[in-house]
Amino acid sequence: MGERRRFPASARLLALAVAMVLQAAAVVLVLGEASDGGAMLVGPRQLEKFVDELPDMPRLRGYGVTEGGALVAGNLTIGMYDTSWKFHRDLPATRVFAYGTSKETATVPGPTIEAMRGVPTHVTWANHLPARHFLPWDPTLTTAVAPGGRGVPTVVHLHGGVQQSSSDGHSLAWFTSGFAATGPRFSPPPYTYPNRQPPGNLWYHDHAMGLTRVNILAGLMGAYRVASPAEEGPMNLPRGEAFDRNLVLFDRDFRAADGALFMNRTGNNPGVHPQWNPEYFGAVVVVNGKAWPYLRVRRRRYRFRILNASNARFFRLSLSAGLRFVHVASDSVYLARPVATERFVVAPSEIADVVVDFAESAAGAAVVLSDDAPAPYPGDPGEKAETIAVMKFVVEGAAEDPDTSTVPATLMPHYPRPDAREAATARHITMYEYTRAGTDEPTHLYLNARSYMDPVTETPKEGTSEVWEVINLTDDNHPLHVHLAVFAVLEQRSLRRVDEFRDCMKRRNDARACGVDRHLAGGRRHVVPRQERGWKNVFKVRPSAVTRILVRFKPLTDAASPEESRFPFDVTTGPGYVYHCHILDHEDNEMMRPMKIVR
Repeated sequence: MGERRRFPASARLLALAVAMVLQAAAVVLVLGEASDGGAMLVGPRQLEKFVDELPDMPRLRGYGVTEGGALVAGNLTIGMYDTSWKFHRDLPATRVFAYGTSKETATVPGPTIEAMRGVPTHVTWANHLPARHFLPWDPTLTTAVAPGGRGVPTVVHLHGGVQQSSSDGHSLAWFTSGFAATGPRFSPPPYTYPNRQPPGNLWYHDHAMGLTRVNILAGLMGAYRVASPAEEGPMNLPRGEAFDRNLVLFDRDFRAADGALFMNRTGNNPGVHPQWNPEYFGAVVVVNGKAWPYLRVRRRRYRFRILNASNARFFRLSLSAGLRFVHVASDSVYLARPVATERFVVAPSEIADVVVDFAESAAGAAVVLSDDAPAPYPGDPGEKAETIAVMKFVVEGAAEDPDTSTVPATLMPHYPRPDAREAATARHITMYEYTRAGTDEPTHLYLNARSYMDPVTETPKEGTSEVWEVINLTDDNHPLHVHLAVFAVLEQRSLRRVDEFRDCMKRRNDARACGVDRHLAGGRRHVVPRQERGWKNVFKVRPSAVTRILVRFKPLTDAASPEESRFPFDVTTGPGYVYHCHILDHEDNEMMRPMKIVR
């Protein structure tokens, strides 16, 4: 993670982390079935770029249609399969775990689920995975482990979804193949997604405790859309399978000999965690399951729903040939008005919904989507990151005649505007990183100096909003994700005399007693990008800074309609919700806390 200043955990906290390991006797599985010995990895110069065409993942309709044309609830069965996937023309087929309606049709990423607003989608998630994982994992983390270590635990979270916690994919609600073993918070299938939220972009992915990073790395992720008739008519954005595409970005390492996914099985601090590493970064950039693909486009507008599904890599994206992005939505919610940018940063699990007009390019032009974000992000001050390609667009033919799509001056302007005065309470959420005494290598990361298994301390009341002041005492930028809720960023400001404040916090863990307001006075205010000022479910929490967000624990409805204060299901039952850092390697090592909604 570079040269970082960190502070050690107390003996009590470290002992608690060890004591909470679940089924640690299964340590034999830490190596999985893979061996790293002498592995030669594929580098960016060893694979030719832009030789594989960008796939469009299979689409599954998450609703039914009666003979009379009425929409009714949909029922899907989606399995998790041990299969293979071809990431590049010149790589052998790679072993993966993949979602699909059958082993033969399973893909990486999985099929795109297309839901309709207000029409429920019921999904039976079926685990068909083998007895052992093929990637290394670390049982010294608080980890889901089946009795006897047989079976790969999985559970699916619909990221950005507004659903009862029994269908939310709680990290302790895992299950193995055939439900032979289940976690302590398991809920039987199917999962119900009401889709009673604004139209927008979501994604589904594995969320098993301590295994999220390896299960997603193996391929368990996919896109999910909630559509609405309100998106048509005056908005008239590019639509149809040809012109409205999901782009799922992630990075991977592959072994040169056999094309196998590579994940280091030796931890950065093996005396504490034999395998866990603070962040996973791969040398190969993958889009929709292909390394550095290309897409033929016409000279017209296209809509791209860009998801960063990486474990830890941030992308700072730009287009060649002087083309711009026009943002129409961020995460799962439309913006009030479009925002044009020449480049932008998308964090792990963040979604940017943009329109690109290729009519501004000449026929035959090649437009390259590139990334120049440092890894880890934000990197050391003054460090210049290498610019790498992500994918290429090949512009063909004359201008589309006619291109009837538009980007209107207003999009979804009627959502309630964030107002901190409506907050029922304020909370401090502090991000810590701990190291082993005498080293600069991290051992675990906590929120509010508590492990994931400590009792719930965040109990927001349904129908209210809260101001969370998120204090980042680490050197990393952490993408914060809150389940169930949406939030808006009010302010982001750097701390002054941060070392002094950090020293006090490590002793007292009390922001007020340590004078957080005094350390903020005169601190630099950081401008929130215009495309990220609406309602979101992920935001990049800057290091050595305090980020104030307004978290909404009630439905987000059109302000022109009567505002609802309660969700269309009982949020107080079931295993509850969580909030966490969405760098998967951090989330798996305790940077996650439970949250219980009350009435």
